Amino acid sequence: MLMSNSDRPARLHFMANGFRVLATGDHVVCALSGERIALEDLRYWSVARQEPYASPQLAMQAMAPQ
Repeated sequence: MLMSNSDRPARLHFMANGFRVLATGDHVVCALSGERIALEDLRYWSVARQEPYASPQLAMQAMAPQ
């Protein structure tokens, strides 16, 4: 039986210019909003925090000094 990656979160390792898939899936969850992000739409993440973000605004919010 073939396993589908649909509706399963991926586990990724974020790097400066991309990411490596550690566990297959079709999406990740934004670290701030909890929004589901399809892997093909993922554009924003933190290498230091290893977190994905749904928008540039959320990425800037996460990186702002507290």
